Amino acid sequence: MKRVVIGLSGGVDSSVAAYLLKEQGYDVVGLFMRNWHDTTGTLSGDCPWHDDQMFAESVARRLDIPFHYTDLSDQYRERVVDYMFSEYGKGRTPNPDVLCNREIKFDVFLDEALKLGADYVATGHYCRKETLHPPGGEVFRLLAGADPGKDQSYFLCQLSQRQLAYAMFPIGGMMKSEVREIAARQKLSTAKRKDSQGICFVGKVDLPVFLQQKLAVKKGDIIEIPASWAGYGRDTAGDLDILPAPYIYTAGDGNRVGEHNGAHFYTIGQRKGLNVGGKPEPLFVIATDVDANILFVGQGQGHPGLFRKGLFIGAEEMHWIRPDMRLEVGQSGRFSFRIRYRQPLQGGTLYVTEEGGYIIFDEPQRGITPGQFAAWYDGDELVGSGVISA
Repeated sequence: MKRVVIGLSGGVDSSVAAYLLKEQGYDVVGLFMRNWHDTTGTLSGDCPWHDDQMFAESVARRLDIPFHYTDLSDQYRERVVDYMFSEYGKGRTPNPDVLCNREIKFDVFLDEALKLGADYVATGHYCRKETLHPPGGEVFRLLAGADPGKDQSYFLCQLSQRQLAYAMFPIGGMMKSEVREIAARQKLSTAKRKDSQGICFVGKVDLPVFLQQKLAVKKGDIIEIPASWAGYGRDTAGDLDILPAPYIYTAGDGNRVGEHNGAHFYTIGQRKGLNVGGKPEPLFVIATDVDANILFVGQGQGHPGLFRKGLFIGAEEMHWIRPDMRLEVGQSGRFSFRIRYRQPLQGGTLYVTEEGGYIIFDEPQRGITPGQFAAWYDGDELVGSGVISA
């Protein structure tokens, strides 16, 4: 009998995944991981870890499966949280959930599961896995979840073939409503529990307060850039070296409208936290300059500074889940792209050069943010991703 170690998080998704695996005849073992101890910046009452563990243990008892606990907080701080601080300090906006899956759930946690004799490691992610059998060995496909409103494949966009070889996603072909119904029928304690939100394993946080653990408050100017700024009219059609580049503003391009506490606390597209009133339309962050400590903003959701036609990913950041589908230097391919979770897929072309990958979208995209992950799909298969450099 194959042994499956499932990451029991205390939520309904992993609970039902464990139930389904047991029904399918696997030797199921529950493993709960604690990854965070510090409550600095954490909003009061948001999903404390001890409640998560209590619910996870309750589900294990109900299903009559062994339950284990592991503390991976040192690795989580080193691989995920310290990376977050570093990226924000550089004026980039990281995605800790993607890092958490690559570095913790399917790496350190996988090692812990293997110590328990696991043949596979299961999670409650809404995505699917398919195995191909070409000559020379198996190839694993990562597919979008069947529920379009819950598809979580984007969060797994940095997984490797080795990690996918061990992975199982028991609820990936189900709708969320079905998962809730099963949990209720089986009288699982998590049946009506709300889904967790915020940073993976940290929860909802006041981000500036959280970041102030490592990043200092530093007063700086907020500069409003008018929609008529001359730089928006430049002709970059067909020039891959220029087209994806972010707009470069200086303080002289606009007017000072306020003061902020540190450019590194803000991200492109952000509206809240600017504390600047008296404008006909809301202000949005269109660029940050952490070296000069300047925040550039524009009025309205349609401000041209929020939109770009393309982006760039450095060669060292290009990752192919399907190495056999890798584009080589000089090649290009049509894909569907996603630059944030739950964003509808966007058509475009990926061009690969010696410097890296240029993604040119069919339509300008709002809020392209360095530090985030761009993922590309072929149909419903996620085949590659990379950290947005510019």
